[in-house]
Amino acid sequence: MTTGWVTHERYYWHDTGTAGGPLPVSRWVEPMEHIENPRAKRRFANLVAASGLLPHLTPIEPRHATVEELTRVHDPAYVEYVEARADAGGGNLGGGTPFGEFSYDIARLSAGGVLAAVESVVGGRTTNAYALVRPPGHHATPAHGRGFCLFNNVAIAAGHARATLGIDRIAIVDWDVHHGNGTQDTFWDDPSVLAISIHQDGAYPPRSGPVTDIGGPGAEGTTINVPLPPGSGDGAYRAAFDQVVIPAINRFEPGLILVASGFDANGFDPLARQMLHSESYREMARRVLDAADRHCDGRLVLAHEGGYSPFAVPFCGLAVLEQLSGVRTEVVDPYLPIVENYDGRLRPHQAEAVTAAAAVVPRVPR
Repeated sequence: MTTGWVTHERYYWHDTGTAGGPLPVSRWVEPMEHIENPRAKRRFANLVAASGLLPHLTPIEPRHATVEELTRVHDPAYVEYVEARADAGGGNLGGGTPFGEFSYDIARLSAGGVLAAVESVVGGRTTNAYALVRPPGHHATPAHGRGFCLFNNVAIAAGHARATLGIDRIAIVDWDVHHGNGTQDTFWDDPSVLAISIHQDGAYPPRSGPVTDIGGPGAEGTTINVPLPPGSGDGAYRAAFDQVVIPAINRFEPGLILVASGFDANGFDPLARQMLHSESYREMARRVLDAADRHCDGRLVLAHEGGYSPFAVPFCGLAVLEQLSGVRTEVVDPYLPIVENYDGRLRPHQAEAVTAAAAVVPRVPR
């Protein structure tokens, strides 16, 4: 097993400026660092290097996504708008999504990092890959960015795999704590892409991702939402994988699995109220890895999304990379006992939410 690793210093130079956490500065909101800043991602990369895992990973050099690759997913006018605003010194797409003068170039490199990872895995140079990219992408719709996202990295990668790499059916698993609305919108009418989002119900975007959203005419069952109640922990997510994610992938039989890998469902995240820990993410990685081995010769690519706790995210990310690579380092997560003490057992109301989502699985096209 060989695991590819994508990251680049330029990702940490995407400029989100000052804010009041996720909100713009206002008369009563004192300026501080924007919540989507480099710290959690950089500390993840640093822990990978310090842990001794880095020599066991295969470096993959990111490239810039071309305009043609971006516009397989995004409207040309939107891509032109982002470029023009960046050239003018930067802008704000709304929904807490400021960007700087060089962010268009960096966002192309972010999307291209996921493309390079997919090319490596489909081409057989690596078995699987993790792309630690920034800015994130899963909230970006074809016509607009939001939620810190400029271009939809995972959707662009799926479009590229189908258009140029001969992959006919793709499964996307989004375990970011916020709904993958941009990915859902992109593939709403497309029966060749299975898009599964496990998210905190009502977190972001508002009223987005109900269990009743299952895809457009002719694509029913290829959109699956698992909106979990706030306070859901390891038990609820394991149930979601047991009853929804893995059965849906088994029915769909994809040729490639992509994961929108957000670590903001961890118990320390400031933008959500879930209770996962590093071992939860290790287990989810194991499940998608097994599914990839079963259905698509191990072809699995994870693209980094959210996660805003600079101390918890590195340990969650390292656990995933250890699982992908099959190499266990000597690192022990010091935050694990704290979150385990929160008691993340499956509760009845959480079980009801998973059961409601599981009702969609029989509609997944074979």
